[in-house]
Amino acid sequence: MKEIVFATNNRHKIEEVAPLLKKTYSLLTLSDIGCTDDIPETADTLQGNALQKAQFVYEKYHKDCFSDDTGLEIETLNNAPGVHSARYAGAQRSSSDNVQKVLNEMQGKINRNARFCTVIALLLNGKTYFFEGEVKGTIIQQPIGVNGFGYDPIFIPEGYDKTFAELDLKVKNTISHRARAVKKLITFLTDIY
Repeated sequence: MKEIVFATNNRHKIEEVAPLLKKTYSLLTLSDIGCTDDIPETADTLQGNALQKAQFVYEKYHKDCFSDDTGLEIETLNNAPGVHSARYAGAQRSSSDNVQKVLNEMQGKINRNARFCTVIALLLNGKTYFFEGEVKGTIIQQPIGVNGFGYDPIFIPEGYDKTFAELDLKVKNTISHRARAVKKLITFLTDIY
């Protein structure tokens, strides 16, 4: 089985992606390869950040790898927080602070339409590939649920009546933005395996 690195320290992302990849590749984490660096994310797009992280690992550790960047885009906030989703309320990267900032900015807003978008950058044998996934939904007025992470407690995906934080991980893995991008990645990796 071939090895591939997922360039993230986010255990929640690893828990979501590992089951989806298990039949095609052995998934390595940054800790598996001894990477303790704080990988930069200084691009102004999701695609740019994903590529920056993947290139860092590929160039330093010489391993095929992929990385993702995800943003929550809220229509009435001019698609904020977007690329700044992880640090929206500050450099401390606090999910609860980020959620609270969004809720404060959404007070009194009628349009609550939003979407999550994930971009995956894959570096495989020196070539770069991109895969995208999105899910549309709405922002609710207060957090509900304990599953998931980030903005999951305030986002209800289209066609559902529960937040991502209320849905079982198996359900979320069939409909989420990340799952959709990962499925495209897996199809690609399976076709060339």
